[in-house]
Amino acid sequence: MTADVQRVAPAVLDAEAVRADFPILSRTVHDADGSGGRPLVYLDSAATSQKPQVVLDALDSYYRRSNANVHRGVHALAEEATALYEGARDKLVSFIGAASRSEVVFTKNSTEALNLVANVVAWGSRWRVGPGDEVLVTEMEHHSNIVPWQLLCERTGATLRWIGLTDEGRLDLSNLDELLTERTKVVSLVHVSNILGTVNPVAEVARRAKQVSGALVVVDGSQAVPQLPYDVGALAADGVDLVAFTGHKMAGPTGIGVLWGREAVLAELPPFLGGGEMIETVKMAGSTYAALPHKFEAGTPPIAQAVGLGAAVDYLSGLGMDAVAAHEQRITAYALERLAEVPGLRVVGPGTMLERGGAVSFVMEGAGGPIHSHDVGQVLDAQGVAVRVGNHCARPVCDRFGVPATSRASFYAYSTTADVDALVDGLGVVRKWFA
Repeated sequence: MTADVQRVAPAVLDAEAVRADFPILSRTVHDADGSGGRPLVYLDSAATSQKPQVVLDALDSYYRRSNANVHRGVHALAEEATALYEGARDKLVSFIGAASRSEVVFTKNSTEALNLVANVVAWGSRWRVGPGDEVLVTEMEHHSNIVPWQLLCERTGATLRWIGLTDEGRLDLSNLDELLTERTKVVSLVHVSNILGTVNPVAEVARRAKQVSGALVVVDGSQAVPQLPYDVGALAADGVDLVAFTGHKMAGPTGIGVLWGREAVLAELPPFLGGGEMIETVKMAGSTYAALPHKFEAGTPPIAQAVGLGAAVDYLSGLGMDAVAAHEQRITAYALERLAEVPGLRVVGPGTMLERGGAVSFVMEGAGGPIHSHDVGQVLDAQGVAVRVGNHCARPVCDRFGVPATSRASFYAYSTTADVDALVDGLGVVRKWFA
């Protein structure tokens, strides 16, 4: 007999209280002229999130008290540094629902993690890519999940194919059965689009890929892990093999990323970089390699950054990722409502909150035609509002929707409705400039 489970609503974040944990959010900008400047309104968290005081303190404490190389020494500092570094790995195991610490590989960022995979699948394993094979991506990928696969196909003679987009900015799965063939060796797709905000059905795509060809399924989780409760165990059950994400988008420092992989998959893939730490034995006639995850962590790793990421994981866990996700949904829904009030503004991507994350890209029309996103960004910046402009390392998306670039507002746990109101007020100034 199955008991009914009563779902408990996530706690409501007090965004003002959260903001107090982030020192940078209290600063002003453009105050060099002595005018006192304008309060910073930070709406660029999809590019990089801000860092709470506890993360800054963790970095400072590591360098002041425990700075040493890891896994290399028996003195007190080396043992402290190693405990902090590996402790951060243990925190991530719990945070993303990994089965063991062997599944969590530290990298420099998501880009390095994805390049790692794209390189090693060409060298060996059951997914070795060669002439006549196919790699399937999507049209909404960040360049970091397009270019490595293009390079792989150029080197190996494989063919790159992609899933297109609907007019609303969602994956067009109508021809997925044609795109997935027995020659498909790798499927790599983004979980949450950094430009459109779309949340993709990765589990569905992974299941179908496994059924057709047993392809290696790779997920770019750069925008998903910071925003959503993430369970790689559940994704693995649906066929996902590897997930890449980065620390600086989830309240952690720059210079640290993660490649999660099913242990059996990582064990089968060959090393990416050679050097210290990733070896078991080295002889002139050949070498053997260290156990997971160290097989993929050559050289001195990003120790301080890992410590900072561990502190970020503690902080986000304290907030509760259910609460973070619910807050981001509320703020994004409010932003879509307010942006709909701005004459001449068009959202590029889903206009509703159905399967949507917290990045909203838009274009604007002025009296003389389209307003370039750089002009929008500069006028907003003068008002203290920080947004992203350009193609957001997703140029094929801009091509698909016939725009040279977009302006993007993106939100996080510290974003408030007042931030959204400031954005809309700033867009009113943009309209006056280009009326």
